[in-house]
Amino acid sequence: MESNQIIYINGREIKFENERNLLEVIRKANIEIPTFCYHSELSVYGACRLCLVEIEGRGLVSSCSIKPEAGMKIKTHTKEIREIRKIALELLLANHDNNCTSCIKSNSCKLQEIAAKLGVDKIRFKSAVKNIPLDFSSEALVRDPNKCILCGDCVRACEEIQGIGAIDFAYRGSDVAVMPAFNKMLSKVECVDCGQCARVCPTGAITPKLQ
Repeated sequence: MESNQIIYINGREIKFENERNLLEVIRKANIEIPTFCYHSELSVYGACRLCLVEIEGRGLVSSCSIKPEAGMKIKTHTKEIREIRKIALELLLANHDNNCTSCIKSNSCKLQEIAAKLGVDKIRFKSAVKNIPLDFSSEALVRDPNKCILCGDCVRACEEIQGIGAIDFAYRGSDVAVMPAFNKMLSKVECVDCGQCARVCPTGAITPKLQ
């Protein structure tokens, strides 16, 4: 390792090696950064905007999508960053079915976990949940579009781990959604019921079917 492979995180001198991005270096330094759409085995998507950091001379960036460069000076928890994270999380919650007590992932929901850590106990934005019917057609999975936060984890897991591509993004703007091709039921597309999508889903949008 070259001796100059050093960045400065919150004033600390941190060496980096083969990390793919700043987020990995920051976590190696035992600094917690919230994320929904980052998984080390999947490609970088950078959608949730929760992993924002401030790089001196560059401003605010998503730490998951920036490679570490020697000499970088980074701040991870400024007042501005904390407020942006809270707003981003509130927007996600406003587009999410918050009937948490009856959700199968109530005790393991990453959305709940991060909301608690960021101190988000109320939502300042109007709910945009559309009450879309659930898909129970699969023998192994249940899909609840009302709980989807558009992180894309299921899309990338299906394509990159299983090589199937049974689910993807559709439409644009405020109408964007994650769904099987042509909005068909999971049982009507090439889904192989592997459960990789449910494994990476941070909410209850795709869950294993209880037998």
